[in-house]
Amino acid sequence: MTAEWYVLIEEDTRVTEYVDGNQLKLHRWMLTGTHHIDGDEAQAVAAAEDAALHYVPGTIARHAKPGDEPARHALLAQDGAWVVIVRQRQRECRIRVTTARLMHSQEEKEAPPKTLKQTLRGALQAPPVPPRPWAPPGQG
Repeated sequence: MTAEWYVLIEEDTRVTEYVDGNQLKLHRWMLTGTHHIDGDEAQAVAAAEDAALHYVPGTIARHAKPGDEPARHALLAQDGAWVVIVRQRQRECRIRVTTARLMHSQEEKEAPPKTLKQTLRGALQAPPVPPRPWAPPGQG
């Protein structure tokens, strides 16, 4: 398999919930972009830096006027991930930009459709045993 590189962009989506009269601000990282990079790791790192310095999150872009440039603080972590804080007016959003190499890819396979005989037999028998959950090798 050849090395295929990607730039992954995640946004910190914050949801405010009210529980028992208390306000809870719940943060959750959501993958918002998966961009294939034609080239090697160095080109993926350069594309990740460009994304960290220019990508505008959806929550900021929805309320931006033409010509607006949000404030941006980009931090490069030791593992090569970019954590960026983007602010405009009263809105603030955090994004994380990382590079990733595709290590495995598998296409979806569907089971063949059941025949009428199999469908009727399944209606009269107990449901099939569910598959076992994943466990680390040697602990199954």
